[in-house]
Amino acid sequence: MRADAKRNRDRIVEVAREVFREQGYDASLDLIAKRAGVGAGTLYRHFPTRDDLMDAIMQSWVDRVTDSTDKVLAFEGSDRDLLLRWFETYVELISVHRGGPAKITTAMGDPASPIRSKCQVLADAADRVIARLDQAGALRPGVDVVQVCRLVGGVASVADQSELGADEVRPLLEVLADGMMVRR
Repeated sequence: MRADAKRNRDRIVEVAREVFREQGYDASLDLIAKRAGVGAGTLYRHFPTRDDLMDAIMQSWVDRVTDSTDKVLAFEGSDRDLLLRWFETYVELISVHRGGPAKITTAMGDPASPIRSKCQVLADAADRVIARLDQAGALRPGVDVVQVCRLVGGVASVADQSELGADEVRPLLEVLADGMMVRR
């Protein structure tokens, strides 16, 4: 790719990230092209579909999911605190863009979803945390990763739509964690 074409592509991704954060995933692609200082043809040459643009934006997010999960798993505290740390991290990860929690949570477990691969990244990350807690005997039997993702995503969706702060979200996540943990 020529240097100017790469600059245009990178600028489109950067602007799209900002526009999606401001207006949600359904924001106008023409607006993105205009803000990036390129024509619509340039945008579509690099990203023939909205999903292609989403994939480009999401790649750095995928890397962030992996790094964040590694940090959570390195935590040395109680099993409950580890689970709550993961829940808070999960909410943060899916709340990067306005409307993101609802979009991701709705798509979770849907094999026909256009963002299925991104949902799978989240489910795999959650599975790593759940597996660790399950091996420790900390979770009730039958805890399903996709169900956990949907529950935490539901809390994130409410927080997103109601503009709740982290201090208002934490008690909701504590209820989820307490419901999943084995009583000792």
